[in-house]
Amino acid sequence: MTAPIIPPGFAAVTPYIFVTDAPAYIDFLIRAFDAVEVGRNVDPVGRIANAQLRFNGSMLMLSEASEAFPPARSAFYLYIDDADRAMGRAVDAGATGIMAVADMDYGDRQGGVRDPAGNIWWLSQRLIDQAYY
Repeated sequence: MTAPIIPPGFAAVTPYIFVTDAPAYIDFLIRAFDAVEVGRNVDPVGRIANAQLRFNGSMLMLSEASEAFPPARSAFYLYIDDADRAMGRAVDAGATGIMAVADMDYGDRQGGVRDPAGNIWWLSQRLIDQAYY
């Protein structure tokens, strides 16, 4: 078996979610998490068929939900440089706090939010240069 061709910026596994009001959700991701929109395809009626957003080298893809592809919720673990600042920005952008930022025994400073689409984001700042295992 040969290795697959993977586009630059993507990984072998790339999260892909369906959301209601994709343009507003993209705006939330940009304001809350400094995501960078790197691509957008729209269908003939102008709905987002596929958008790609980069988060510090990782990619997330999303589409406007439909009857065939209803909104799907997920959870994401996002490494950031300042957990307290990221938590504040996420809440200011419309997320709801679900876990206050605190130092974890596995070496991360972490908090959690639920975004406007119902997804959970664990905002994690690595405090030590050591593997989890």
